[in-house]
Amino acid sequence: MAVVRIPSLLRDLTGGKDTVEVPGSTLRQVINNLDKQYPGIKARLLDGDRLNPQITVAIDGALISMGLLEPVEEGSEVSIIPRISGG
Repeated sequence: MAVVRIPSLLRDLTGGKDTVEVPGSTLRQVINNLDKQYPGIKARLLDGDRLNPQITVAIDGALISMGLLEPVEEGSEVSIIPRISGG
């Protein structure tokens, strides 16, 4: 299983948990399984069939480049990072 780090803006869906364990060998599978455990999270992470442009994901500290097809290893740490904007 992967360890998923949940940002504070999504913790209302995880009952306040900042990390959760989810199975999956790709980012898409991890997000689908995350949504099974915490309904509604997928809708906030995806924009159609792509990651929401306001979200960045890092796996084991490296920003992803393959989108939802990015492989996820057993025991990987998946970090969901909201993009910061402002002026």
